[in-house]
Amino acid sequence: MGKPKSVKKFLPEFLAARLDAEKRYGLRLTLFALAIVLATLPFGLLLKAVVDRNPRLQSFDTALSEHLYGWTRGQEILVLILKVLSFLGKPLWFYILIGGVSIYLFRLKRIRLMTFLIATTAGGGIVDTIIKVAVNRGRPEVEIPLIHAVGKSFPSGHAMTSTIAYGALLLIFMPLVPRRWRPTALGATVLLVLAIGFSRLALGVHFVTDVIGGYVLGLSWLIAATAAFSIWRQERGRKPVEVKEGVEPEAARDLKP
Repeated sequence: MGKPKSVKKFLPEFLAARLDAEKRYGLRLTLFALAIVLATLPFGLLLKAVVDRNPRLQSFDTALSEHLYGWTRGQEILVLILKVLSFLGKPLWFYILIGGVSIYLFRLKRIRLMTFLIATTAGGGIVDTIIKVAVNRGRPEVEIPLIHAVGKSFPSGHAMTSTIAYGALLLIFMPLVPRRWRPTALGATVLLVLAIGFSRLALGVHFVTDVIGGYVLGLSWLIAATAAFSIWRQERGRKPVEVKEGVEPEAARDLKP
């Protein structure tokens, strides 16, 4: 059997060039375009609906939040599992995780990777805080809180930060993952991020739109940060980032335990 034809062969020449990672502006333009689309379309529409206090949206959000909270309350084992998942998206956990990995990368003299990780996660946290303050949305009101939550509700910081942090870590350590296991690693990361977002819904501290907004904004920020890192690599004579190979495949030897 011959090699499967590339999807790029069926695209117009201009689009194919944009998707070609070997071209000077290929991948980074694609990533920036995706970031703009993700940020300005679905997130923009969602943000407008939240800010405008859309009655239908609020009714849907409240009803689903109350349903999930009612389903969870009283199930002690389930609540414990959800609290553990929620902890994996807390700022304290990310201070430990990102701080530890950053120290590890510094000791390996992988300063670019360390900078990518810190700038991506810290920058995402700043964006999340700014939007929370600007939107000023209160959290769901429940009879007996299952977990303590501070700050405003939209977007979900757990959903956004988990998308950014676990996504960045996957991109950094992707070169260590055998090619045939990379889809599994990606799937496991996505599943973890989705579970963290669901835990916030089931524990009654977020609306559905909070979590969706966190995912959309987090993915947009991660894409933009990866594009910026790709430009940084090219300015230093390296190949642009190919996501399936990780942000810095040359670091594979150093990253091995």
